[in-house]
Amino acid sequence: MSEVSILPADESAASDRPLVVQTSGLKKVYRTGFWLTQKVTPLQDCSLSVYQGETFGLLGPNGAGKTTLLKILLGIIRPTAGKAFLLRQPVGDRSVKQRVGYLPENAYFYDFLTGWEFLRYTAGLFGVSRSVQRQRIPELLDLVGLAQATAKKKQLRQYSKGMLQRIGMAQALINNPEVVFLDEPMSGLDPLGRYRVREIILSLKAQGKTIFFNSHVLSDVELICDRIAILDRGELICSGSLMDLLGSPNRYFVKGRGGSLDVLKKWMTNLEFQGGYWQGYLQGEPYDFLSSVRLMGGKLATLQLSRPSLEEFFVEKIRQRAET
Repeated sequence: MSEVSILPADESAASDRPLVVQTSGLKKVYRTGFWLTQKVTPLQDCSLSVYQGETFGLLGPNGAGKTTLLKILLGIIRPTAGKAFLLRQPVGDRSVKQRVGYLPENAYFYDFLTGWEFLRYTAGLFGVSRSVQRQRIPELLDLVGLAQATAKKKQLRQYSKGMLQRIGMAQALINNPEVVFLDEPMSGLDPLGRYRVREIILSLKAQGKTIFFNSHVLSDVELICDRIAILDRGELICSGSLMDLLGSPNRYFVKGRGGSLDVLKKWMTNLEFQGGYWQGYLQGEPYDFLSSVRLMGGKLATLQLSRPSLEEFFVEKIRQRAET
């Protein structure tokens, strides 16, 4: 099948890197009720782009449509309208599935297999040779923090939630995929487990892989994602890099009175005067600025980082939507 050429829907995220995920006007409608006369729309008019080598976080409250979008991209369900492409092929294309890894949010694994047997079974589905399996399975167990002895002897029904999440991560990587989809990978993990998952994602990024994942743990998303998108009630309400959405992590807002206008102009951008006070954004080191304010006889009222946390930004966006 020939490659499909499409233009980025998210112009602000234009990049020289190849597109890996691309959706345009994506919509999904389910019919419910005894006579199938009621309609539920978990996803509507969703257009986004993800580029090669990115770590992309999809955020949203419960029921926002995140898992629906993932299942469409993986070809598990079909969209009602719109277009979606994965690795520049229409979603569901069989030639692409060999190059993709997936960890579901609530994965079901056969209880009576050991972790080692389960990984061998998964490797067999991808046609991974036995010689490659003998090398790759121990490497993956080390990566996710599971002891080889435990994986060989202990059946999956005896695994804790955290251990199942780790073996699930290993199976998502068994075919050495180019793109990894993770649905709530930190779900049910203790702080140490979350740390290990973050480290795994960062190591995959260092290998040039593309990671697309959903998460409710916004502090982890802020640490590891290049770009994010927020879904609410099936609609994509914003997307972009953390710098685009939150601002520079080292940008300070300052407010005060008195001093020299010429000196303030050298230190500040977006300088404004309101009610006898000046305010704006600092360019330079805060400590040097404080010394300069004292020397020019000014008084500082406020000096604070202007960038909100991702959690604050997320809550504010959802609150604004709820009020409309």
